[in-house]
Amino acid sequence: MGIELFTRQGFDATSVDEVAEASGIARRTLFRYFPSKNAIPWGDFDAHLAEMRAQLAAQPDDIPIADGLTAALLEFNAFPASEEVNHRKRMGLILRVPALQAYSVVMYEGWRNVIAEYVAGRLGVSPTDHIPRTVGYLLLGVAMSAYEQWLDDDSLELNELLASGMQSLYDGLSSLGEPDTRT
Repeated sequence: MGIELFTRQGFDATSVDEVAEASGIARRTLFRYFPSKNAIPWGDFDAHLAEMRAQLAAQPDDIPIADGLTAALLEFNAFPASEEVNHRKRMGLILRVPALQAYSVVMYEGWRNVIAEYVAGRLGVSPTDHIPRTVGYLLLGVAMSAYEQWLDDDSLELNELLASGMQSLYDGLSSLGEPDTRT
């Protein structure tokens, strides 16, 4: 209900009380689900991160890191066709409302960390090492670029944009963990 109100009235113009009322719950109850107004468009993002972490952990060690990351990126961003309109609204708010940008940085950090943990585990290094962190930022860039393009053009398919973005990184990522054969 919050997404609909934010889209119709504007994020800044919509109060938490209005969201709570439209949802049929008390303001206090709303804050049990969401720590702030800025968290509402993100939904239960932490649960989605936990799912992605589990998906990555379940992947066999013999597949290339890039393949594992591509599969996780596509799965993480998958949604039923019936939810496309709502997903576009939600992502439009997250990516285009200035008031949400600072909060988004915090949320993106959690997402990047899941990616970095996977890469680090596969490489036998710390998630805070340069390469795992870099890969986290690379994949976030692919996702952000795909979402921006998808929001700009209703005729595009998000999963195709994500896949083509990952393909553009694949050659570089596929060499992770392999011996450097350059002379």
